[in-house]
Amino acid sequence: MTNSLVGTWKLLSREDVTANGERRAEPMLGSDPVAFLMYDAAGHFSAQFMRRNRTLAEVDVLSLVSANNSNAVNGYDAYFGRYSVENGTVTQELLGALSPSDVGKVVTRRFEISEDALVIQLHATSDGEPVIRTLRWERVG
Repeated sequence: MTNSLVGTWKLLSREDVTANGERRAEPMLGSDPVAFLMYDAAGHFSAQFMRRNRTLAEVDVLSLVSANNSNAVNGYDAYFGRYSVENGTVTQELLGALSPSDVGKVVTRRFEISEDALVIQLHATSDGEPVIRTLRWERVG
């Protein structure tokens, strides 16, 4: 499988917007997490997200955010598995994840790539409210 997603991507920004255009900060990872996303040519991927400036004082409880997103634990989220690309979407099957409830989950997201910039959009929830989440990534490898 050869496609333009192959490589290592560093998160530049993560924005949640409600249907009426209001920005929301997602409570588990915050609005500015540190993250890397990796896709290989054989159809494998991995993702790591961490709340920026994460401290021991923060003890977040496992949060179910939505069916099309994974769950962060204590300001951290990680998962890996297989992926496929079709018609501007990437579908990811989570074979392993930090949160046991995410193992086996299949998520589909829209994406666009322009040179070394990747934009991924998905439907999620933030504090129980539906949002469109936009993640902007830069290719670093």
